[in-house]
Amino acid sequence: MNHRANFSSGPCGKRPGWTLSALENAAVGRSHRSKLGKSKLARAIDESKRILGIPEGYLLGIMPGSDTGAFEAALWSLLGPMPVTVLSWESFSEGWAEDVMLQLKLETTVLKAGYGRIPDLDAVDWSSDVVFVANGTTSGVRIPHWNWIPDNRQGLSICDATSAVFAMSIDWSKIDALTYSWQKCLGGEAGHGVLVLSPRAVERIESYDPSWPLPKVFRLKNKKGKFNSGIFKGDTINTPSMICVEDYLDALNWASGIGLEGLIQKSMNNLKVVEDWVDRLEWVDFLAEGKDIRSSTSVCLKITDPRFQSLTEAEQGSYIREVVDALSAASIAHDTGYYKDAPPGFRFWCGPTIEPDDLARALSGLEELCLEKILVLKE
Repeated sequence: MNHRANFSSGPCGKRPGWTLSALENAAVGRSHRSKLGKSKLARAIDESKRILGIPEGYLLGIMPGSDTGAFEAALWSLLGPMPVTVLSWESFSEGWAEDVMLQLKLETTVLKAGYGRIPDLDAVDWSSDVVFVANGTTSGVRIPHWNWIPDNRQGLSICDATSAVFAMSIDWSKIDALTYSWQKCLGGEAGHGVLVLSPRAVERIESYDPSWPLPKVFRLKNKKGKFNSGIFKGDTINTPSMICVEDYLDALNWASGIGLEGLIQKSMNNLKVVEDWVDRLEWVDFLAEGKDIRSSTSVCLKITDPRFQSLTEAEQGSYIREVVDALSAASIAHDTGYYKDAPPGFRFWCGPTIEPDDLARALSGLEELCLEKILVLKE
C-alpha cells in the first residue's frame, strides 16, 4: 500500500483512491449556465444540503473566492443594523475583526484570546450580531459546543466553519450564516466557497441595504434590489471552474457513501492517533490548552522541551522549518509547518480524507527527527 504524505491544511489531501479519472465527466468547455452546467451546480448544492442535514428553509449557494470570498460576502451584506461582537483567537478570526472595524467601520466589541485559548463564550452579548469561527485553523482550537448560542438571540450568528463542516457536528438551529470551502474537509480543488443562510439571514438581506458600496462578487441582491435567490439554485455570481465542480461532486459522492457521522468519526479517529502519540511523549503537546477545545482537523502541536523553549522565536522557527523540510524531502509528511502568525510548531491536517496509518507514519518520522535534533539543541 502506498503511503500518502499530504497533510496540508488547505488545499487538503484528496479522498482515498482519488485519481484524475474522477474528472472525466467534467463539463469542460461548456457554459456554467448551460443545462448541463446548471444541473451539475444544482446537484452540488442539493447533495451538500442533504449530506450536511441542512434544515428546510435554509439556502446554500456557491460563491467565488473560497471561504474568504463567501465570508466577506456575508459580512458586507449582513452587518450594519446593530452592533457587532467578534470572537478572535487566531489569525483568521483576527482578520475578520479587522475587516469589521477597519473596512466596514462598525461599532465592534472584540472578545480576544491568545493562541491555544478561546474567549469566554458566556460573555457574548446577543443583542449584537456575532462573528466567529467554528474551528481555528491556525491554532487548533475549536468551539466546545453550540449551547452558548441562544435560540432567542436578537443578533445574527455568522460563522466561518471552513475547517469544521463535514468533520464536526453543526447545530444548524444556532446558525444564521455559515461559510466553508470544499478544499478543506472533502479535499476538493480550491477557489470556491459555500454560503449557507437561515431564514433570519435572508430576512436581513431583504430588509436592509448597507451604506457602503458592495463589490459585485459580494452582492446577494439583483439589479432591482431584490434578494437574488438564483445564487442558491446554481446561478453563480461569476464563472466557476466546472473541473472544480466535478471534483466536488466526486468528493460528495465519496462522502455520501460514508455518511456525515462516518466523516466526523474518521476525523476523531485521526485525532485519537495524535492524542495517543502525544500522551506517550514528554517533549510535545497540543497548542490547544484544553481537551474540550482541541480541534480534530487542524491539529496544532508545540514542542515543550526546555532546550527548545530556551531558543529565541526566530531560532525556534528555523528549527521547525528544518524539521518540516526534512519530513517533506523524505516524503514522510508534506506541509506540516505552523501558520506564519502562529507560535512555532507543527500543524497536521487530520480531516476525514486522511488515513490513520498515514498519520501514524508521519508522526513516527517527526518523532525520530525531533529527538535527533533536540539532542543537539543548546542547553
